[in-house]
Amino acid sequence: MSTYRSPFEQLKAKFEKSDPKCPSCGYVDTDGSWRVQTTGSRVTYQFVCPTCDAIETREMRLD
Repeated sequence: MSTYRSPFEQLKAKFEKSDPKCPSCGYVDTDGSWRVQTTGSRVTYQFVCPTCDAIETREMRLD
């Protein structure tokens, strides 16, 4: 059985294991985490670089 409670948490964990390097400034954030927000029809994952405040966004639409 999975240690995650939902498919959304599984996807968040996958993003957190991905390359932690900021595409804007090159900073490697090994402690960073993705924020998750949903509106019901969309799930948005965001990562904010602690050095340059660049925002990486990934979005899923639920149709």
